Amino acid sequence: MNFEKRLRAETAEIETILKRYLPKEEGYAKMVAEAANYSVLAGGKRLRPMLLLECCRLFGGKETLAEPFMAAIEFIHTYSLVHDDLPCMDNDEYRRGRKTTHAVYGEGMAVLAGDALLNLAFETASSAFSLAEDEMELRRAARAMQILSAKSGIGGMIGGQCADTQAEEFSPEKVTQELLLYIHENKTAAMIQSPMMIGAVLAGADGDQVRALERIGSKVGLAFQIRDDILDLTGSLKELGKQTGSDLKNHKVTYVSLNGMERSEKEVERLSREAMEELKGLRDDSSGFLESLIEDLITRKK
Repeated sequence: MNFEKRLRAETAEIETILKRYLPKEEGYAKMVAEAANYSVLAGGKRLRPMLLLECCRLFGGKETLAEPFMAAIEFIHTYSLVHDDLPCMDNDEYRRGRKTTHAVYGEGMAVLAGDALLNLAFETASSAFSLAEDEMELRRAARAMQILSAKSGIGGMIGGQCADTQAEEFSPEKVTQELLLYIHENKTAAMIQSPMMIGAVLAGADGDQVRALERIGSKVGLAFQIRDDILDLTGSLKELGKQTGSDLKNHKVTYVSLNGMERSEKEVERLSREAMEELKGLRDDSSGFLESLIEDLITRKK
């Protein structure tokens, strides 16, 4: 099976898993359930659950134990996008080719939908404990839960988002390379590291292997974010499914605005090369799909 065909097959598999854990649209909470489901089912690359699945497979893990975490990581990612699009944040009207959640359901319901997805993520991830067949699997699920919490919290995505929000209030000359890298490491890379590490942990990878994936995830996440900054300047609404030029509109300092297009492109190439080299040295029996997936994400045009 070639890469594109397998990518479509795995995306469809992930969509089925996500629908299994989504809330029912009924009762007095029907509206928030609708808004949450609208947000999750808007499409997308399903990068994070796919990375989790492939890293679990890389070390021979059980897919059934990984599935709750696959759904959980996508719920967390989606909630962050719902909140990121709010008028008090980036104020974006389009996401994945259609109206953002707040544009359809209103700001208050979008906030609640994001809150609901964050809580649903941990409700879903914790269901892995009932799937564990022995104490070792229980320990692995507990460690995976710790990673999920840490990488999405103040020491990870939320911390990066905090620094990013504050940086918007600074004059451009006050946004240093150090601050920008902190933002990208935490706001973006932490949520690439998380699924890669979780997949490996659930499969029983050792500490050195998990730390290697954390390093790889850091490089992939940074390259991914720099590519996103480039596409925000060079892409279009039709290509990307979201408004472009939002960074410029919001007077946001990005890696490209700080370092220039040429240096940014070179940094993407360097980070990708180093990540791929370390990944290829991690397992001799790798199928190659994980490497192709990462390469496709970093070199994407949308």
